[in-house]
Amino acid sequence: MTTQEPTPRRIVLVTGPSGAGRSSALNVLEDAGFETIDNLPMRLLPALLDGPDQLRPLALGIDPRNRDFTANGVIDLLGQINAIEGLLGELLYLDCSTDVLLRRFSETRRRHPLAPEDRPGEGIAREQALLKPIRARADVLIDTTDLNVHELRAEVEHWFAPGGARHLTVSVQSFSYKRGLPRSVDMVFDCRFLRNPYWEPSLRKLNGTDPAVASHVRGDPRYEAFATQVLDLSLLILPACQDEGKSHISIAFGCTGGQHRSVTLAEHHALRLAEEGWQVSIRHRELDRRERKEAE
Repeated sequence: MTTQEPTPRRIVLVTGPSGAGRSSALNVLEDAGFETIDNLPMRLLPALLDGPDQLRPLALGIDPRNRDFTANGVIDLLGQINAIEGLLGELLYLDCSTDVLLRRFSETRRRHPLAPEDRPGEGIAREQALLKPIRARADVLIDTTDLNVHELRAEVEHWFAPGGARHLTVSVQSFSYKRGLPRSVDMVFDCRFLRNPYWEPSLRKLNGTDPAVASHVRGDPRYEAFATQVLDLSLLILPACQDEGKSHISIAFGCTGGQHRSVTLAEHHALRLAEEGWQVSIRHRELDRRERKEAE
């Protein structure tokens, strides 16, 4: 009889630019059963790991304002954690666009910690440059630009289930090319060659989750071959990403308005991946944005 290996203790380092949602993410992790500590000097972590309660998962907020903070120091620290038997170190990076960070500091009237007075843009630029190597190393990157606190909670909970083992999770999303590519996507597919329901008056105000719209898009003779080949490509790549130790991959479908074709393809692709056993989340950027505006 074989004995099952114990589940490693998760140590999650949480960082990102000021205003991107690090504190909110730590609150979610605390609610999910993690012990959370914010702004801990990195030199104190070894003593913390040797302390009591060594089974509970741990989330540490890493702040660039700490005097011993360096990008290489954070990356080295993550390597040291993963070198310890029984520990699983992960890096969660909360990102956000510069424009939205500027707006958040303006709305809250907070001073950016790395900026001269009344010049938050300079502080944001300094911090982004400082964090760039860490962002590239992130195991999970959550872009909070278009997320409210409830959506951020859902994202964090999705990637960090309490006591869960590390898996490759897949996010599938739709978007409009008019508003640009989503940030931090791994694979992008252009759906604009498919016939557009926008030109059908009865379908124009509907979206790709509606059966009538989906039927119209799938009626394009090129649809089935395209959807099948994208699925085959995904099923080829995802196991390889998992073997490389990635914890998250993002797949995006784009069309002109992000309402019809891309939504239909994203829904279809997410369903097929879930049927193949992959852990999938789905997001429709433009539909979510519209719902938020209507709720305001």
